[in-house]
Parts: sequence; C-alpha cells; structure tokens
Amino acid sequence: MNKSELIRTLSEETNIPIEEATIVVNTFIDNMKDSLLAGDRVEIRGFGSFKIKDYGGYSGRNPKTGKMVDVEPKRLPFFRAGKELKEFLNEQQ
Repeated sequence: MNKSELIRTLSEETNIPIEEATIVVNTFIDNMKDSLLAGDRVEIRGFGSFKIKDYGGYSGRNPKTGKMVDVEPKRLPFFRAGKELKEFLNEQQ
C-alpha cells in the first residue's frame, strides 16, 4: 500500500472526500516527521514504534574502484514492529 492507496481507503471507509482524507494523512505523516526530527519516539500501540538512530562516520571503501572514502555521520529512521502486529502476522499464515 502506498500513500495514494491509503488516502483512497481512508476516504472510502469513512465516507469523507478525498481532499479531507489527504489532509488527514498528510497531517499524520508531517507530525510523525516533526516528532522524529525533535528526537522523540513515535509509538502507535498495536502497530509499532519509530525512532531515529544516529550512526557515526567511518572510513569505507568504494566497491567499484577500491578507493578509500569517508562516510559522513548520519541519522536514519528505525521501525520496530509491536507485539500485536507480530502476533497478527503470524496468525495469518
């Protein structure tokens, strides 16, 4: 499912116009991004949680040329599935 499909599904299941469903989905996503940027953890009970992990810089090797390169420090999002989601997925097999 992508963002457009999520918006369409929300619109159909709640009988709201596509424009309102788009606002709801965008507001939800924007608030999650803002919280993560602020260093907060985002938890959706029954689904999972998102947090930011910081990775330090290191010296790596370009696999194509073999030349040493410096890899800059970075921050990446990390998702951990919740217990209920894991159980639901395993029951559906």
